[in-house]
Amino acid sequence: MMKLFGKYEVDNIVVNDKGLAAYMNLRADKIHTHGRHANKRFKKANLSLIERLVNNMMRTERYTGKKSKAIRVVREAFDIIAQRTKENPLQVLVRAIENAAPREETTRLFLSGIYVPQAVDSAPLRRLDIALRNICKGAVSKTMKNRKSIAECLADEIIAASRDETASFAINKKLEIERIAQSAR
Repeated sequence: MMKLFGKYEVDNIVVNDKGLAAYMNLRADKIHTHGRHANKRFKKANLSLIERLVNNMMRTERYTGKKSKAIRVVREAFDIIAQRTKENPLQVLVRAIENAAPREETTRLFLSGIYVPQAVDSAPLRRLDIALRNICKGAVSKTMKNRKSIAECLADEIIAASRDETASFAINKKLEIERIAQSAR
């Protein structure tokens, strides 16, 4: 039986979205793979979900390239989530990703000299990427001019996204993307 951060069970996590289930790697044994899967097509699906969350946290200003700091932030955020929701934080994260992943988006087609927006279904791996990116962006944007720590803001964002609240940055972005896609049908 594997445990994430030595505390949270990984075995009984339920993924309801069958499209995302194939790309959600819930292994907890490796959080730091040293870029082993970089620059190989579709290999990032082999990374654990937690490592991908940590990597997305490293995209931001203060954590660029500081993986140990980003891991500490995610660990603290999971402790806060477990304390507030009284359930497994990995299950809360999975629910948040399922709620924040857009089902369709727009692309631009070049027809007779002009670009026309066209609605297309999103691939499952791209849906997962967008959801993780927006959760992390929302957490970082909430820390600006705020006394809360980044771990508290990440926990707030994950909890709000798991409850499908519009207060979540990721849920707002998903709704915006889907609304634009609906108008481009």
